[in-house]
Amino acid sequence: MVKNSFISIISQEKEKKEENRGSVEFQILNFTNKIRRLTSHLELHRKDYLSQRGLRKILGKRQRLLAYLSKKNRVRYKQLISQLDIREAKTR
Repeated sequence: MVKNSFISIISQEKEKKEENRGSVEFQILNFTNKIRRLTSHLELHRKDYLSQRGLRKILGKRQRLLAYLSKKNRVRYKQLISQLDIREAKTR
């Protein structure tokens, strides 16, 4: 499963227990998986308004967690963003 592979990646980096499921990184990973699943669902069922509402709520939660992680530890934030491929690189 996708979740188990990311759990092992995150826990190897932190060199802690594999059961660290309350970490910010794991929560962001979990929300990202839910967002991808709901997005593919909504491509088929465009008028499923309850799922759209749920997607917006999960996006907001993930956005708040990412903002927290970005303030707390910028290096971990950038690593997570690159691993999950959820932001586009800014080119200047």
